[in-house]
Amino acid sequence: MSEIPAKATESEDPSDGARSHTAEAAAVPGDAMWQSSPPGSIYDYIKVASFSISPGGLVDQWSLRAEQLFGIPAERAVGMDPIEAFIDPDLRDRGQRKMAEILDGREWTGVVPFRMPDRPDGTRGEEGLAEVYVMPTRTAEGEKAAVCIVVDVRTLRSIETDLAASQAIFGQSPFGFLLIDAELRVRRANMRFASVFGGTPDDHRGKGVHDYLLRGEAERVSATLRRVLETGESITDMHVTGFVPGSEERRHWSVNLYRVHSGTGRPIGIAWLGTDITARRAAAREAAAARRNLALLNEAGARIGNSLDLETTARELLDVVVPGFCDLATVDLYQGLLAGDETPPGLADGSAELRRVAFASAVSGAPFSGSGKAVEVGAVHHYPFNSPCADALRTARPQHVPAEEGGLVQSTLAVPMVAHDTVVGLAQFARTKGSEPFGDRDRDLAVELAARAAVCIDNARLYRREHERALILQRSLLPPGDPEASGLDIACRYLPGNAATEVGGDWFDVIELPGHRTALVVGDVMGRGLRAAVAMGELRTAVRTLALLDLEPAEVLSALDEIARGLGTPGGVQQATRTARQPRDADLSEVYLATCVYAVYDSVTRRCTFANAGHLPPVLVEPGESALMLDVPPGMPLGVGGEPFEEVEVELPEGALLALYTDGLVESRDHPLDEGLQAFIGALTDPSRPLEDVCDHVLNTLDTHHGEDDIALLMARVQGLPADSVGDWTLPREPRSVGRAREYARGQLLSWDLEPLVDTTELLVSELVTNALRYGEGDIRLRLLLDRTLVCEVWDSGLVQPRRRRARDTDEGGRGLQLVGLLSAAWGSRRTPRGKTVWFELPLPGGDGTLTDPAEALLSLF
Repeated sequence: MSEIPAKATESEDPSDGARSHTAEAAAVPGDAMWQSSPPGSIYDYIKVASFSISPGGLVDQWSLRAEQLFGIPAERAVGMDPIEAFIDPDLRDRGQRKMAEILDGREWTGVVPFRMPDRPDGTRGEEGLAEVYVMPTRTAEGEKAAVCIVVDVRTLRSIETDLAASQAIFGQSPFGFLLIDAELRVRRANMRFASVFGGTPDDHRGKGVHDYLLRGEAERVSATLRRVLETGESITDMHVTGFVPGSEERRHWSVNLYRVHSGTGRPIGIAWLGTDITARRAAAREAAAARRNLALLNEAGARIGNSLDLETTARELLDVVVPGFCDLATVDLYQGLLAGDETPPGLADGSAELRRVAFASAVSGAPFSGSGKAVEVGAVHHYPFNSPCADALRTARPQHVPAEEGGLVQSTLAVPMVAHDTVVGLAQFARTKGSEPFGDRDRDLAVELAARAAVCIDNARLYRREHERALILQRSLLPPGDPEASGLDIACRYLPGNAATEVGGDWFDVIELPGHRTALVVGDVMGRGLRAAVAMGELRTAVRTLALLDLEPAEVLSALDEIARGLGTPGGVQQATRTARQPRDADLSEVYLATCVYAVYDSVTRRCTFANAGHLPPVLVEPGESALMLDVPPGMPLGVGGEPFEEVEVELPEGALLALYTDGLVESRDHPLDEGLQAFIGALTDPSRPLEDVCDHVLNTLDTHHGEDDIALLMARVQGLPADSVGDWTLPREPRSVGRAREYARGQLLSWDLEPLVDTTELLVSELVTNALRYGEGDIRLRLLLDRTLVCEVWDSGLVQPRRRRARDTDEGGRGLQLVGLLSAAWGSRRTPRGKTVWFELPLPGGDGTLTDPAEALLSLF
């Protein structure tokens, strides 16, 4: 100690000492004791100062560190008594004794409370606590002096606290903590880090990131560490992926990085704070997958099943799953089910033929072969019995399809489409290489998606089957081909609704009546589907039956009204009549309502009688005139009951055009009824064109492709019987009228060149006129009508209808009407406003019918 020179006045700043002695330290590398401490040494943190005391007890040397610690410059401190300057007055006596002991050559170490001298402005100096180490010295003259080393105790206590806190944080942290130096090597590691990567904390010293991470990840992390070291920019939540010793599981960490500095502010390394987020990442992936699956199911519920078309529904499924769930997908449906079979052969064992109805790919130009060769959309195929796809169809359980070596696909799911415990087809979902293979969660999602689509496809299949059956039924009940009528040129059109709408109850009919008259009928049953088609068929059959009774149009509609009310009543028409005046809580689904317009046209007089039951009015176009709607009282729809129907008789000019139609022709969601009626009338601008062309022009002009409802259109051009095709005579009520009637008939037939019909006609005319004389009343009227057949009518004022009976072998009479039935093609009677009419019809020579020999007919009666 005594060898330390008391007059040392060089700088005590460690950094200055480092600069001044760098060369010296480098020159003597083996003597570590004389190496200078680099910046960042302990002296940067501990406040150490020195000063010397002269033999007289006064400060004679004052270091720069003393100036920094006490805040007193050297020119002021030199010559001061340290006891008087820094010690509290209460402790000065003790201080003086210690000073005397020190100057007497004794060393002393202790903690001394001190107070800074008052400032020149009178401000009281701050108080402190210093640890002092006093070493006796001698001057050049041999006098006793001392050197004092002073350390600020507060700084020491702060350093101790910081070290303890640092040790607690570093050693007890639940996170992996590393201190990495400027060479990117681990200088210190905590126990948490060592527990993950093995060994003790000391085992990790000197290691780099390449010792823990794979090459690519290690280079990325090293670059980040260098950037933090160079720029000082902190990194928060950097994700690092790697493996831990003894495990093949990929681990994930969240790492925070920040640069660490020395007491002088020089960067000395990087702090690494990492936490294992593998479980959190897995949970996040699970949550993301659950959210994705839920969103996919929601999208499937919104997009699948919007159409009742099988192919469209299959494409909607693929639009949902590609590319959100898979990269490639196909849908195969059983060919037999598409054709309408309930249980096609091979359905149970999965060997039945399937048709590929949809395919989607998120990979441009990538074919989907699944198992076996590629199948085009629309192609019919089947899967081998032992294939995974056939097994999925057979067991109704999803199967994993092995990937082909060298192929694009790495994972495929074959999922049966099950609806109501019935397999309707197979959906295949595939992911290409580079995508995540299908897992259990994906399989469950695929089954749910396929099941939803299967239910929609099965509903579409059932709807298509019912739609086709209803359409077949409806078409079978409509007139086959182009109807023919006497004195009318007929053209008709029927357009069913589209596949998205059920079959309606629209119908039309052309019924030939006696006397070359024709009944024109157009109707519409309210409602859709098979029920409406069946109701339409029943009403159409009833109309034809009532028409053959030759009732007036209003009477036909009244009878139809009763029948329609009976259709919705379990007891039929009679029960409906009994309960018509009683209140009932009827189910609306059992109430049958229909509209109908019924017209009877007489080709001889060109007069047409109309009756309407709530239907749209007929449209008439006279030659050279604009189209107009006939004013026919609409009446109530059929099935309502309680209201009579009115008749309107209209004389139709030669060449006039009559149109009957349903509301589907003139009304749609986008076009109101009034607008459609005006458009329909405007389309009938040239009625002289061929009738088929007129129908096509109307359908092309109007909005007939909306598919919202069925469309029925019946058009007729008036072509009355020429006057020379009618023979009409009035006979008095006397026996001679029978012979005169035969003469009139013979003469008329010869003028028409119908000599082969003369004998038969004379015989039948005489029978009818004789019956009119015997059983009728008033004058007798004979009328012959020539058109496609020969019709003979005998009129009288009697109301009693003739009744055919079988005569016994012993009866002299009663065979007249039997003879009429044997010789004629048809015969009958009908009521008239002034009596009755008995008629018979004969086919023309050279036509489809054959004439019966009168002699053979007479012999057959006996």
